Amino acid sequence: MTVYSLNRPMALEEAQATDDGAGGHELAWVTLGTLWTELRPVSGRELRGEIVPESQMRFRIFLRAAPQGSPQRPRPDQRFREGTRIFRILTVSEADPLGAFLICHAHEEVPA
Repeated sequence: MTVYSLNRPMALEEAQATDDGAGGHELAWVTLGTLWTELRPVSGRELRGEIVPESQMRFRIFLRAAPQGSPQRPRPDQRFREGTRIFRILTVSEADPLGAFLICHAHEEVPA
């Protein structure tokens, strides 16, 4: 069995629409909880941004498994936050045959 170093606390966040008082809505990110993770870089590249170039880094984020439907199981419409760093979740699957850990493929975009 692979051993993971779950030594990075990350906040799991979900977007929720809130009424803006003018008939529309705004998106606000709400923290669902803190999960202990291991962050591994995968690849990076530079993209052409609207104003300045942006770099895009892909990561694998490992964490303890939670059952489908649990609020502690990340979903692709959510994100992780570590301080000012934000990791948008792209996919979630089991990381090992026993299903004890999950792997989230995520990316972080930062100005170059």
